[in-house]
Amino acid sequence: MFDRPTRLLTSLITAAVLAAPAWAQPVVNESGFWAAEVAKGQMDPAVDRIPDTPLIVDLEAKGRTFGKQGGTLRTMVTRSKDVRQMVVYGYARLVGYDSDYQLAADILRDYEVEDGRKFTLHLRPGHRWSDGVPFTSADFQYWWDHVAQNAELSPNGPPEIMRVASEVGTMTFPDPYTVVVEFPQQNPMFLQSLAQASPPFIYRPSHYLKQFHVDFNTMEEMEEMIDRKRVRGWAPLHNKLDNMYKFDNHELPTLQPWMPASTGGQSRQLFVRNPYFHRVDARGTHLPYIDVVEMDIVGSGLVAAKSNAGEADLQARGLDFRDVSILKKGEADGAPYRTYLWANGAASQIAIYPNLNFADPVWRDIIRDARFRRALSMGIDRRMINRALYFGLGKEGGMTALAKSPFFDSGNLTKWSLYDPDTANLMLDEMGLTTRNKAGYRLLPDGRPMEFVIETAGERQEVENALAIITDTWRDLGIKLIMRPLDRDILRNRVFSGVTMAAVWFGWDNGIPQAYTPPAYLAPTDQVFFAWPKWGQYYQTNGQAGEPVDMPAAQRLMELAAMWAAQPDTNTRSNVWREMLAIHADQQYGIGILSEAPQPVVVSDRLRNVPEFGKWAWDPGAHFGVHRIDEFYFADEELAQVSE
Repeated sequence: MFDRPTRLLTSLITAAVLAAPAWAQPVVNESGFWAAEVAKGQMDPAVDRIPDTPLIVDLEAKGRTFGKQGGTLRTMVTRSKDVRQMVVYGYARLVGYDSDYQLAADILRDYEVEDGRKFTLHLRPGHRWSDGVPFTSADFQYWWDHVAQNAELSPNGPPEIMRVASEVGTMTFPDPYTVVVEFPQQNPMFLQSLAQASPPFIYRPSHYLKQFHVDFNTMEEMEEMIDRKRVRGWAPLHNKLDNMYKFDNHELPTLQPWMPASTGGQSRQLFVRNPYFHRVDARGTHLPYIDVVEMDIVGSGLVAAKSNAGEADLQARGLDFRDVSILKKGEADGAPYRTYLWANGAASQIAIYPNLNFADPVWRDIIRDARFRRALSMGIDRRMINRALYFGLGKEGGMTALAKSPFFDSGNLTKWSLYDPDTANLMLDEMGLTTRNKAGYRLLPDGRPMEFVIETAGERQEVENALAIITDTWRDLGIKLIMRPLDRDILRNRVFSGVTMAAVWFGWDNGIPQAYTPPAYLAPTDQVFFAWPKWGQYYQTNGQAGEPVDMPAAQRLMELAAMWAAQPDTNTRSNVWREMLAIHADQQYGIGILSEAPQPVVVSDRLRNVPEFGKWAWDPGAHFGVHRIDEFYFADEELAQVSE
């Protein structure tokens, strides 16, 4: 069985749905944005576009104000691929986190959990895709039968969300509005996986994608489409157009609050309100409140300047703590925005990941020696970095659970993380790395100078500034730091292929774990943890790629992650978390520098329902997503003046 909080949550969700007042054809305010289409008979009235049982949002109960529809929200990203942030920010999920980070049904009407392994998902009758076609269990069946289990589309078999240990679950479809997912044993991570910032979409708009699937077309028809789209086969064609998360195919129906309206690689992408979105406020106004989101693609160095000039209505991505001074100055000079400072939920603001799977055998042996990683950590002057970059507002120390987590341990925070170059030098000497060249740098066993190359995504100035400081302190250890800025995608691909010696990124997305939080991200289960990409690939592909875990401490992490999944007892799970965090603190797989530096968030003076004190976290949280951006709205000028 699931532990008590999970069982209680399920009971509360079911009870809340049963106790809710009947939705008996209320008056639903028509959107001015779609009024012309409704008047021409090209679109149903709003009351007929929503599900029979929509998700009703009581804004006053949430401490917010009821809004009005309309307006264009301006925001910025720095890469064309980042249009996918609309899926992150929109945060329409089968099951999602609320503002208290508790799971609740969202796209689903409700769900039931039996024995922690059988999940019955109830859809909302009348819910439709953004093109008006009904959303039913057939869309789950298409994904399960024709995508997840198709050898050409899914060569490694069903994805991780449908696996527990090495066993694959099943998916059945009793009726158009019910989906049953069942596993051979308990799967406590299933619901939380559905609520991720980048979720595993276990459904697809089957009516759209069938036209690109070989099971539903003749080979002659497929060959014609393949030639027209200039791809190598039907599977690449399907994959190219089946991009629920990338959000770059404007023809692909969606369930998100906004849908793409732009085509091609334009520098300004527009997203318009989904006329069939499933959420409605308690006064009958169809959400989202905002009609259009205008997302400009700009250079990474321009986000702060453009925000300062009042060219963004809501902006956090692309802003760092170093931008606070210029943002506050613009605010003081009368720019029409306010700057909030949100708590940062990542376990570390900056973390260095020595690659245990690095292809160079000489360097690999050195990196795998825990003394080397500990020496690197003790050679970092975190106090200097904190004062120089964060005005002393960050929390100095290694990567571990943050203070708000029940698993915070000050010993983990400081272990091997206090600046002590003398001890660090002794550790390196004990490794036999005693020979130095004329410049004072240590030599590797094969005679090469110890040049430690750290690759970055080249997107955050604070990272480069921190590494510049570390370059000076590591010089005292006889280690030459070489920083190599790259494009983010190139960086990730190099890490995954094992040719990156070390990379720098944020710490764990979730720095405030609870007993019910799956600890899989602390074990070698995913290639995106840059310290062990090959181990993660091995787990993710069921041994088809990558390398098996071959270090005792990392093997213990795998055992503990499995133990957490098998033991629903809260005390056992808490103990698992504590041991895993202790292993990370001791082994320094990810060398954290500091944490909890505030995240600046620029908010237009006219924008309402944006929390002044929020948390900026990727997972769980989906950045703006958990704060329900569809509930944000623009006040008119008169209201804006009254409230200021």
